[in-house]
Amino acid sequence: MNETLKITNTLSDPTRYYIYQYVLKKHFPVTVKEIAKEFSIHPNVARLHLSKLAEIHMLEAKIEKTGQGGRPSKRYHLTDSEIGLHFPYRNYQMLSDILLETMITLGPEGKKALYITGKKYGEKLMETALHRQMVTLEDSFERKLALVIEAAEVAGLQPEFNFDGKKIMFEMFNCPFKETAKKNQGEICHMHFEFLRGMFETVFLDIELRELGNMLNGCISCSYEAVAK
Repeated sequence: MNETLKITNTLSDPTRYYIYQYVLKKHFPVTVKEIAKEFSIHPNVARLHLSKLAEIHMLEAKIEKTGQGGRPSKRYHLTDSEIGLHFPYRNYQMLSDILLETMITLGPEGKKALYITGKKYGEKLMETALHRQMVTLEDSFERKLALVIEAAEVAGLQPEFNFDGKKIMFEMFNCPFKETAKKNQGEICHMHFEFLRGMFETVFLDIELRELGNMLNGCISCSYEAVAK
């Protein structure tokens, strides 16, 4: 609970919160100078905000020598550690990890159930979004894609989308199952793929999804291509 209070107190400052959101969407390290310019604040103020975010492990700082003398430059990037808030403390993440690992240990039938569950979750997520936003399957391609993007953002995937005609190229810069996937990459990544397939097929019906890159294989993101038929 003390950790939760530290995080909420740190993010209660509006400027600091928006700085964190900026870094979250940037996907690449930032500098004090960049933040100062982006938010029109003094570099010392920018440095303070970034340091506060680093203190609660939401950002990490890496010192880089410029080779030009003077103070070494610090670059701040998102931490790989998982940040969780609990009101009150309920460790659902641990329960989720145990359930996923248990299904995997059940052999082929357990894995099959895991993949079906992932796809069903994606379908339910989009069915709820369709109903809430009053979007129908007859709506335009662009409107349906906007709904998928919004759902991916709500799911915490930190997505970036581009589309050309009926081809959608997209990247996910955050994996909710990253820690579990490190131990069971094949099964968890397959389940997450089915989750995404469930999302897309619910909205576009006839669409083919293909994985292009995976963070756990050294890529900066998990990237995919979706082609509507």
